[in-house]
Amino acid sequence: MLLEFSKMHGLGNDFMVIDLVTQRLDLSPERVRQWADPHTGVGFDQLLLVEPPGRPDVDFRYRIFNADGSEVAQCGNGARCFARFVRDRKLTRKRLLRVETASGIISLRILPDQRVSVDMGPPRFEPNLIPLRVDARASTYSLDLPDETLQVWSLSMGNPHAVLRVEDVELAPVSRLGPLIEHHALFPERVNAGFMQVVDRKTLKLRVFERGVGETMACGTGACAAMVSARLAGLVDARVSVYLPGGRLDIEFDAEGDHVLMTGPATRVYDAVMRIDEGFTGRLGRNRKPTH
Repeated sequence: MLLEFSKMHGLGNDFMVIDLVTQRLDLSPERVRQWADPHTGVGFDQLLLVEPPGRPDVDFRYRIFNADGSEVAQCGNGARCFARFVRDRKLTRKRLLRVETASGIISLRILPDQRVSVDMGPPRFEPNLIPLRVDARASTYSLDLPDETLQVWSLSMGNPHAVLRVEDVELAPVSRLGPLIEHHALFPERVNAGFMQVVDRKTLKLRVFERGVGETMACGTGACAAMVSARLAGLVDARVSVYLPGGRLDIEFDAEGDHVLMTGPATRVYDAVMRIDEGFTGRLGRNRKPTH
């Protein structure tokens, strides 16, 4: 069986994207893990699936799998790549899309400069919706680690986030603290750990240790979570540029409103075909030239 797919990235957060509107696939966690390995497969942070809509008021269904094979509800960088993918593959002619995810409906708009703006919906703060094992909602939460206690903001942007403010994001101990935060007992479904530096009222720097993946070049929902946390703490304005190792995302959030708007690039690296029983076979001749 031959399977067509695209390799894409959003600020270095890289994806394998598969059209399951016109193709069929039996997917297992083992297969996801094999494909995620750059030595035995394609190599990616997340696998994105484009599926037919499950309800009449949306255009597509969007599913996301981490490199470890676990399915998650949301991925902001992936959402931008999703929008570019369905347009490039001519699955739609629309520039404004409504897409069904496991965490709700999101709106995607492809801008004239080919960047994509994503309405990520409202942030969620109630502990049972993050989820977070505490008795009541608080402005910040204490994480007791073996050698220290951290104060973090925590919220859901369709997936759970813990945001830690640091003085210098370049010096932040992401590789040491990231796994400890991800697997902390307060987070029953694990958590994405964001290390945020406030540069000024319009600028944040951020590194993210993503659950099931590790540190990535960029995390769209992580950028949203960091900006919302900083905004509600009175540290930034309603429009902020978030600089991640892979590049810049522009995030808008009015503390009196209820939606987060994220805008950034989405890049197609190449289109390819895979023989399912034999592995990766190379690029498709008809689409050798990447689209940026």
